[in-house]
Amino acid sequence: MDNDQDFVSTREAADMLGVALRTVQLWVERGSLKAWKTVGGHRRVVRSSVEKLLEERSAAIASGRPALEFRLLVVEDDPRLRRLYELDVPAWRPPVKLELARDGFEGLLKAGQFKPDLIISDLQMPGMDGFRMIEALRQDPSVMADIVVVTALDAGTIRDRGGLAPDLPVLRKPVPLADIRKMVTDRMAAVARPGT
Repeated sequence: MDNDQDFVSTREAADMLGVALRTVQLWVERGSLKAWKTVGGHRRVVRSSVEKLLEERSAAIASGRPALEFRLLVVEDDPRLRRLYELDVPAWRPPVKLELARDGFEGLLKAGQFKPDLIISDLQMPGMDGFRMIEALRQDPSVMADIVVVTALDAGTIRDRGGLAPDLPVLRKPVPLADIRKMVTDRMAAVARPGT
């Protein structure tokens, strides 16, 4: 049987890496950290994979590259706004991997396949709207991404349509690319900075 010292809890891994618990869970889901589940359903992370990631991150920081690629999923039905993201996001530094979806249904599929770190979503979309997609995403334990709403709807209309969880950031259209970029770079900096 393996020595208990060969494994750490997700909380211990988060402390070692200086990142949020949610970030460790996301890295485990992606396979960036090796882990297994106990009979009770708790994850145990292989200590050597944590140490390897620490070494890779230190080397990446020294070279100016991000240790792990940041993934951004944008769910937006307006083709002009999707094009705006396509033109703007590739110029961001450090680089961000962008994926686009046209409606809530495609957003759900891509959230499962792409494993984004951050999801930006409109609310008014044909077929499955943003309200239903966000509700489904928040009920799925495999989705670790933060979610930010970008909408033209006012607070009263959002409330009349069933509302959103109070912890969801809501930004107003036109698309505030500078605010979104700051959110992304803040999250990337928190991951890259030990002890945060």
